[in-house]
Amino acid sequence: MKIVVNGAWREVALAGPATTPTLEAVLGQLGFANRAVATALNGGFIAAGARAGTAVREGDRVEIVAPMQGG
Repeated sequence: MKIVVNGAWREVALAGPATTPTLEAVLGQLGFANRAVATALNGGFIAAGARAGTAVREGDRVEIVAPMQGG
């Protein structure tokens, strides 16, 4: 399945036939599992606690922002 991640098209795997991945699963596939990041799906903020129940579909736009230190 293809989605847009931070402005670039990415291919993510489905868990099985007719399975819609969650935002939490997509973050894991992209190497962001257990990391402190902010996420948005199609322009709407998704809280960390809601990622496991948020479905990601073909063509969706996912934004992932990691905090940076400095000033």
